[in-house]
Amino acid sequence: MLFRLRQLLTAALVANALRPVPGFRTAVPVFLAGWGTSELAPHLLAATAADTARHARRRGLTRTGALLALANAAGLAWMLRTSAQARGVADRALVDALGVDYLDEIDTEVPRDVRVPWRRLLNPFRMREPGVHVERDIAYDDTLGRRGLLDVYTAVERPAGLPEGGAPVLVQVHGGGWTLGAKDTQGIPLMQHLAARGWVCVAPNYRLAPQHPFPAQIVDVKKVLAWVHEHIAAYGGDPSYVAITGGSAGGHLAALAALTPGDPAWQPGFEDADTSVQVAVPHYGVYDLAGATGLRSAVQMRDRFLGPRILRRRWREDPEPFEAGSPLLRVGPEAPDFFVVHGRLDSLVQVDQARLFVEALRRTSRRSVVYAELPGAQHAFDVLPSVRSVAVVRAVDRFLHWHWARHRRALAPAVAAGEEDSRPA
Repeated sequence: MLFRLRQLLTAALVANALRPVPGFRTAVPVFLAGWGTSELAPHLLAATAADTARHARRRGLTRTGALLALANAAGLAWMLRTSAQARGVADRALVDALGVDYLDEIDTEVPRDVRVPWRRLLNPFRMREPGVHVERDIAYDDTLGRRGLLDVYTAVERPAGLPEGGAPVLVQVHGGGWTLGAKDTQGIPLMQHLAARGWVCVAPNYRLAPQHPFPAQIVDVKKVLAWVHEHIAAYGGDPSYVAITGGSAGGHLAALAALTPGDPAWQPGFEDADTSVQVAVPHYGVYDLAGATGLRSAVQMRDRFLGPRILRRRWREDPEPFEAGSPLLRVGPEAPDFFVVHGRLDSLVQVDQARLFVEALRRTSRRSVVYAELPGAQHAFDVLPSVRSVAVVRAVDRFLHWHWARHRRALAPAVAAGEEDSRPA
């Protein structure tokens, strides 16, 4: 009886992960159940096989129990196969946007691939990386208490082959629906990977709603960028090359910050500070706070969640803050390069938002726009090391190293000219 109940529960989880139930009211529980099942599919498959073998050896299997176990194993195997497709999807996205020879532009001294961390996949909850040092709780705004702190990730030993000068910088903005979360809860696999390869990664806290309504969150992200430009050289970083990433609410804030450098409305008291970034890599972000797309899911999010809890105002009475806070409506010709990543089965932020955001970028921006839509992926697919998240880290690694190499080559003539001018006559 207990075996059958376990298999029925697993069947419900598998069905939800393969075909999430749509709807605003059910989005959170559907996401929570689907995310764990999708990203831990190998572990659940092994557990199902072990449970079935153990029960068969002790008590034998009924026809119903055997069929349930077989169906669950097939569903989990399908999810594992779909997760593995993320690598090919991301590779094709990079080639389509950057060209078939984009890897040739990556400096030869920088490794081009990412090894699969099998030990980490076996125990995804073990997040330590011995080759990375984390300096914690550095204040970027000492008036905000813990919400004004950030962590800096650097390599314990400088990797061989890195060029001289400051290392490239990545700012990782955590998600959590603008209402919860912290600097050490998201983006860890990507930051650890890049830090081990010589990058300087910065993970900040920021003020949370509803106690601090939007735009407090984007103001704090701007403060972080201003801090990075002013102080990151002391940690070995190059303030002339700053990338920004984040997931969910962090994806929204990363995209919005990238599209609004120097916006004085969101830089009170530090209007002249440099808050620009060279490239943005938002994951499963919210791009339409105003419901401008007309998507039913975006309108429901605006009226039932964003308005009452995040902005603390009604869209019908005051639409301007919703529009100003929508990355989709801030896209312009000077937008930096983007790599947008989204899961096709995202229950919290429908994939249509990402598609329309990418469409606006490609129509307007003068820069490269890469878009990877991952089959079978739920929201927050990159929080833990998994088959899918490893593929995404690999793709982001290639994109950022490609972009950094181009940035360095673009600076080379100016540096050479400056050296020439500095020589005595």
